[in-house]
Amino acid sequence: MCEDRRVNDLGVRPAAEADLASLVRLRDDAARWMLARGITGQWRPGELAEGHFRQVMEQGEVWLAEVGGRVAGAWELWWEDEAAWGPQPPVAGYVHRLMVDRRTAAPGTGLQLLRAAERRVAAVGRMCVRLDCLAGNEQLNAYYRHAGYRVVGHKEGKPQPGGAPKSFTLLEKVLR
Repeated sequence: MCEDRRVNDLGVRPAAEADLASLVRLRDDAARWMLARGITGQWRPGELAEGHFRQVMEQGEVWLAEVGGRVAGAWELWWEDEAAWGPQPPVAGYVHRLMVDRRTAAPGTGLQLLRAAERRVAAVGRMCVRLDCLAGNEQLNAYYRHAGYRVVGHKEGKPQPGGAPKSFTLLEKVLR
């Protein structure tokens, strides 16, 4: 067992209306973190507002992770994603906006959140988890491959909230 309480005490729950401001802050902080490291073209601060997360909660799911009463991360879980994957049979869950608060979360939290999303997808009887990653973000593509996802395709010109269409790598993990 890990001695870091930030890892052992991680709690995951569905996000609620009261969490909207925290979700926007988390997304903006993640965007600033990427930009500070020269990762451009992915996320920009101020790009998504509370309305985005509210809409996802109405059409899919938004999950929040906490440790010690503080937000440690979040992700969106969709049950379809035609913009990236086209029409598909209902066999997958689609993870979007995996975010970690680097001030609160211990190393490895992102992988824990990804595993929690996989468990949720399996719990509803779907057989795989899919996600897309900005094609030019080699570091993030490698992260997902290391987490057990395999590249299954590419999507050129996927529409983006508040921005120009972008090219994405499509990744998938079959659940056992």
